[in-house]
Amino acid sequence: MRSIKRSFVSLVLTVTVLFTAAPFTFAVDEGMFTPDQIAGLPLSKRGLKIKPSDIYNPSGTGLTDAIIRLSIGCTAEFVSPDGLILTNHHCGFDALVTASTPDKDLVETGFNAGSRSGEIRAMNGKDPYSILLTQRIEDVTAKVKAGTETLSGADLAAAVKKNSDALKAAEQAKAPAGSTIAISPIDTGYFYYLYQTSEIKDIRVVYAPPRSIGVFGGDPDNFEWTRHTGDFSFLRAYVGPDGKPADYSPNNVPYKPKKFLTMNIGGLKDNDFVFVLGFPGGTTRYRESQSINYARDASFPLLHKWLRTVSDALKTVGQTDEAKRIAFQADIANLDNSRKLFEGGEHRLRLGQVVEAREAEEARLDTWIAANPDRQKKYGTVLSDFKALYAEIYGAQRRDAIMRRFPDPQWTPVFGQIVAAATSVKDGKKLTDAEKAKKLDQIKKAFDGREPYVEREVIKFFLKQIDELPAAQRFAAADTKFENKKGKERRDLEAAYATKVADGPLVDPAKILELYSMSWADIQAQHPLVAGLVDERNAVSTRTVKLVAQTDRLRPLYMQAMAEMKGVKPYADANFTMRFTYGNIKGYQSREAEFRSPFTTMKGMIEKDTGENPFDAPQKLKDLQASHNFGRYGEGDSVGLNFISTTDIIGGNSGSPILNGNGEQVGIVFDGNYEGLGNDFYFDPAVNRTISVDIRYVMFVTEKFGGAKWVTDEIKTVGGAKAKAAAAVAGFKLDKLKTQDDRLVIKHVMP
Repeated sequence: MRSIKRSFVSLVLTVTVLFTAAPFTFAVDEGMFTPDQIAGLPLSKRGLKIKPSDIYNPSGTGLTDAIIRLSIGCTAEFVSPDGLILTNHHCGFDALVTASTPDKDLVETGFNAGSRSGEIRAMNGKDPYSILLTQRIEDVTAKVKAGTETLSGADLAAAVKKNSDALKAAEQAKAPAGSTIAISPIDTGYFYYLYQTSEIKDIRVVYAPPRSIGVFGGDPDNFEWTRHTGDFSFLRAYVGPDGKPADYSPNNVPYKPKKFLTMNIGGLKDNDFVFVLGFPGGTTRYRESQSINYARDASFPLLHKWLRTVSDALKTVGQTDEAKRIAFQADIANLDNSRKLFEGGEHRLRLGQVVEAREAEEARLDTWIAANPDRQKKYGTVLSDFKALYAEIYGAQRRDAIMRRFPDPQWTPVFGQIVAAATSVKDGKKLTDAEKAKKLDQIKKAFDGREPYVEREVIKFFLKQIDELPAAQRFAAADTKFENKKGKERRDLEAAYATKVADGPLVDPAKILELYSMSWADIQAQHPLVAGLVDERNAVSTRTVKLVAQTDRLRPLYMQAMAEMKGVKPYADANFTMRFTYGNIKGYQSREAEFRSPFTTMKGMIEKDTGENPFDAPQKLKDLQASHNFGRYGEGDSVGLNFISTTDIIGGNSGSPILNGNGEQVGIVFDGNYEGLGNDFYFDPAVNRTISVDIRYVMFVTEKFGGAKWVTDEIKTVGGAKAKAAAAVAGFKLDKLKTQDDRLVIKHVMP
């Protein structure tokens, strides 16, 4: 699943609520905490057996030193002293696609380097994979806000920027060579954190299972529980012979990390304590009700329909062109993942009545503020200001959502260039001869690899969405262009227009360039729909600039007021920086009369087998199950495959290790459940679950199925039959042992 990876679409949303009995209070397992907060959490009571400083130690080494961020937008972890990296299959997916050919599809077959000399460079198209190492994290909120207590508006922004820039410059001057300092605002400046990082640029693919394991279940199982997906792959980091980061070279050597994880193959049981370290991408859990309304009613419905249109078009193109089918695999996977994410998010926001819950919380806040003169002075107009702002900004929110996405420069490059040229003319810009030559090159690059069929389908989609706008939000330029027709007549006119764009004379970059020399009156006369789009997009842009300026002022006050009313200290929203979350192995009730238990096995995977993609379990795996040839990784009559926990994760956590109370890796995060979607904006402890691959399945597939024992031999493991036997000798009850094989071991070691 690609849900915990980067989202395919960047969300321009400002929404959230914590949907518990009282929104904005914190559920037991809710929170993506910064590492400096770990020591203050009640972890020993929950089941943590190591010290918090063993996890994060700013003056020494901790587990956080083994956690890394992939340039592809995922989390990963070091699992050996020689730079071996474990992450998700979908995080290595782009590298497999890039290295594939029509004769050798590595997504389909998987990849086993055989030895270090066979490891191949991990590339995302033309861009090499890299990793970021987090060397230092510090809450610098007080330093950045020093002296700003009485300021507001532009004066406040200027003072904060001055403090932030000065702090960054001072810290960068002290940082080691090769390290980068960043000061990041979180929650619109409620928090400020300093991050010191370094980058390793030579990353190579070591082992990845075939599609039938790494993507088993495909889109039908995406975001679903139960799940049986072996979503993992191994990479390796390389550096120069001097041990310092270097560009790719055959002479580079494996990186020696400060810390690597130990894997526990002893298995888990219901209610076991677990925690996750990773780089969650983005949450907005402290935002106003109007933002949630925009997401639910305008943005999410458009996004999931648009993404389905693009995905279906790419699949159609790939049906008749094998090279394109292979090349489009990563795009389709991202599109399908994001489509289901937004589709499920819309559904959960409605089902959970999240907007209504947030509005009720704001009504309480209004009463709380009014009850105290000091609060009135400090927070008095926050809610009324939001109300007035959104009344002006989102009076036509469905139309605005469309205008923010249309044209789509990636999938409608011709139309995108037409609109870009018209926008330039509207702005009164005139190109010099040198600028024209540069612009022509840019247009040619934009057209490189374009798919006319995809462009036609996407243009038709957006034109139909425009036609379906309610009366109060009509787009007059489109109604005029298509003669105010409805139904099939309008669809036919829209299709003809889409064909003219995607297959007409303006597919010639030189013809696009000619548009830059036209007058605005000529654009209006010859391209009236485009002119209307330019005007409307400019209007949306103006409203958005005002929205951002006002919400940047209001949101910190809103968040502070809510936290003060509730008597809580908020955790920072996720922002692709390192976070910690904890919980327990636990099932959930997905709907009425239906309970989902927390574990699946390889036996259950084979029960799903149909022999057809995406439920085509490989024959060798079925043979290993039938013969119970599990090696040291079995439990009972199968091998543990996936499990769920109450940990709080989001996109970007893909590849995060999930660890037990001893700090040993027991799985790898790869998904969240459908019932938990919308968790960008709220956390429901009853149903939000993290889905992970059991580390025993990772090791089993790599060693027993994939024949890559050379990889598993490099990994430090604990647990398993021998450990259970030793525990039994020490006095533990035999009935706690989990497998028949364990009991046989005990029989031979006990007196």
